[in-house]
Amino acid sequence: MTLLPYFSTHVTLGMMCNFVVPVSIHANAVIIVSFLHKTQPAHGSLKPQKVQFQSRNFHNILRWQPGSSLTGNDSVYFVQYKKYGQREWKNKTDCWGTTALFCDLTNETLDLYEPYYGRVMTAWAGSYSAWSMTPRFTPWWETKLDPPVVTTIQVNASLLVLLRAPELPYRNQNGKNTSMENYYDLVYRVFLIDDSLEKEQKAYEGTQRTVQIKSLTPRSGYCLVAEIYQPMLGRKSPRSEQRCVQIP
Repeated sequence: MTLLPYFSTHVTLGMMCNFVVPVSIHANAVIIVSFLHKTQPAHGSLKPQKVQFQSRNFHNILRWQPGSSLTGNDSVYFVQYKKYGQREWKNKTDCWGTTALFCDLTNETLDLYEPYYGRVMTAWAGSYSAWSMTPRFTPWWETKLDPPVVTTIQVNASLLVLLRAPELPYRNQNGKNTSMENYYDLVYRVFLIDDSLEKEQKAYEGTQRTVQIKSLTPRSGYCLVAEIYQPMLGRKSPRSEQRCVQIP
């Protein structure tokens, strides 16, 4: 999207909210300026619905659905966030006047053990909604983990299984990727499926990332899947994609 020059003028939103914001104008979103200068009273039917964080591997996305009276995509949305205990809300610049139904707040929620809130407001046809706020969101408690990355190496009648936990969506201060193992006690579960018997059995459960499965039947086919279990949270990841081998 092409941006016109940034305006340093500050505009007060008056009745809508008690703060002052800078305004930047998008070439195809002049409606934002009109909205800020002359708005009509809030309409409940415009209020965003189901505003909530969805988090995977600490990639924290705020999502919402349009108000009950909105059927098209000609409305714009304004997003703010704050940490629990803070008085002032902060604008998310990249999502200030967005037409999308989501906003990436990963970089605004980096304190993984701290609770946050997000909120969204709608503007449409010169009218605006009230703010719609999320429940309290704490990344460490609520993020969901992807399946482990699985690599299999066949050694005669055995399989060597290499497991790797998901990584954070950003690098640490040293520029290196950070594993989820740095934040949780993870238990790996490996399941083996015998193609001839169509039967699944648990081949391994533990914290080791290198697993050897021995004594497989010659001239048989096997498939393998793995998942991660978080004992403290009583939660497990989805299963990995199947890795299949034929034992000679």
